[in-house]
Amino acid sequence: MSGAKDRMTDALYGLGWSTVKTLPEPVAAALGRTVADTAWRRRGKSVLRLEANLARVVPGAGPERLAALSRAGMRSYMRYWMESFRLPTWSAERVSDGVEVKAVHHLTDGLASGRGVVLALPHLANWDLAGVWVTRALGVPFTTVAERLKPETLYDRFVAYRESLGMEVLPHTGGSAFGTLARRLREGGLVCLVADRDLSSSGVEVGFFGETARMPAGPALLAQQTGALLLPVTLWYDDSPVMRGRVHPPVDVPGTGSRAEKTSVMAQAVADVFATGIAEHPEDWHMLQRLWLADLEPGRTRPGGSPR
Repeated sequence: MSGAKDRMTDALYGLGWSTVKTLPEPVAAALGRTVADTAWRRRGKSVLRLEANLARVVPGAGPERLAALSRAGMRSYMRYWMESFRLPTWSAERVSDGVEVKAVHHLTDGLASGRGVVLALPHLANWDLAGVWVTRALGVPFTTVAERLKPETLYDRFVAYRESLGMEVLPHTGGSAFGTLARRLREGGLVCLVADRDLSSSGVEVGFFGETARMPAGPALLAQQTGALLLPVTLWYDDSPVMRGRVHPPVDVPGTGSRAEKTSVMAQAVADVFATGIAEHPEDWHMLQRLWLADLEPGRTRPGGSPR
């Protein structure tokens, strides 16, 4: 049964990439809203989890407010997918016109210094579009990692898709991703990591909206070991076709403490920046999985997988 489900999942994503990118942009956007509203009305596990997560982000929100936020959140999530399916057809001009990033000098100055830069992002708005903007509008290649998905053919689709957009993609497990990322940074390169959900047993516990969550240690460890700048980035949509973003100031490596202590301090600093961005644009936070430790099922040590 799982094999049939895997094949169906792979086929649906393949259909999205092959079909949605051929639609006129307004038609694709309308399709995304329709799919989002349908999923929202069905009140499935993902929608309920999204609402539970948003209840922590907006603690004073009542049921009506949370329902409105989750509906907007599903629309934002489907906007991510509609854009992502279409990104391979976007020209450099379309990408440049579709993204506006504030304080990008933190990134460009860091790269110009030759130190290497780690960009850490949460699941806000469209990370793939931000990545394409970096490669096409700024002309800067970068390296990232991808979670291994089931079926393997779906993982291969995601890797091929992101590599076609100018990204070097490393598997999150089953290889030497950390060492390769460190080499890229020592060479003065750029590494981009989605970093608001731990996918390993080495995550760092952080305070996040008043409770404990676990986030990746990788960005902080890479900055410590290579001397690279660690720059948090937040993204959001508004009522226009443009995605907005901000590159935040560097997270400093503490001058004292053990490696674990420094990593904890840096991870908390990144989490605090993420929390500010998410609180400002909660409907654009695509967290449809368990995140806080209090929500994990007994025996679970980390949140489950996601096609993102």
